[in-house]
Amino acid sequence: MNLAEFVKKAESVFVLPDSVTRLKSCMEDETSGINDVAEIITFDPTLTSQLLKIANSSLYNFTSPIETVSRAVQVIGTRATYDLALSYGVSHTFKDMDSSVIDIDRFWEQSVSCALLAKHFASVKRIRESERFFVTGLLHNIGELAIAQLAPEQAKLCNNTDEITSSTYLQRQVLGFTYCDFSAALIKDWGLPASIYMPISKLLNNDIAALDEDALIAKLAYLLSEENVSLGRNIEHRPSRADLLKALNFSEEDTEDALDETNVQLISVIQLFNPNGFNIF
Repeated sequence: MNLAEFVKKAESVFVLPDSVTRLKSCMEDETSGINDVAEIITFDPTLTSQLLKIANSSLYNFTSPIETVSRAVQVIGTRATYDLALSYGVSHTFKDMDSSVIDIDRFWEQSVSCALLAKHFASVKRIRESERFFVTGLLHNIGELAIAQLAPEQAKLCNNTDEITSSTYLQRQVLGFTYCDFSAALIKDWGLPASIYMPISKLLNNDIAALDEDALIAKLAYLLSEENVSLGRNIEHRPSRADLLKALNFSEEDTEDALDETNVQLISVIQLFNPNGFNIF
């Protein structure tokens, strides 16, 4: 199958929770407000529980507890609430995974690390609605989970890396496309914003001069998270960290600060998005 055929097959297998789909429609309705968003979430007990856990987590560090959905939407913002609900919804969609095909804990550790780093760098750059960078980071490799479920034997072949053979090289040889390609196509097919899937579609583009700020932030977060979590993995044609930092006007100290801050958050935030950590269904 080619990429388009895999996306078509995925449509019937990976379906976002109804509450997330309704939230998406609500966000697209200019007449909707905070109360409409809160009402949709409140009618989904699992989503309510997860959102309140997120609002009270180290991701925000609010000084007082957030005890209601309406308060969470008020202090976080409607767009950020939607982005976080979307993150939960997608991770929930992939809750039943065969651990013999993929190291699911490693997968979510790297994905959450990438999400936290992307959000951190966007915040440092004072980019509004930095939660969308969290979503981009979290979902950048969701295509790997999809392939692991849709084509497990091919997924296993893509894992046969060594010192000179990268996973992305194997993905192109076995599938004809990369997991990032599939992630971007799948997210686009779900009707999610281009601001989330476009940086993912450019994640393996190493022409730094051709990348916009969103794509540069996502790429830096991706490379750092791979180094941070998956030290043994071989990334094909890795650009120099110095070039990325220069393009973003960051220093090596900024990188160290980002890793220090996000590693403190990592363990607690993983529990919110790794389906193995969900305790309410």
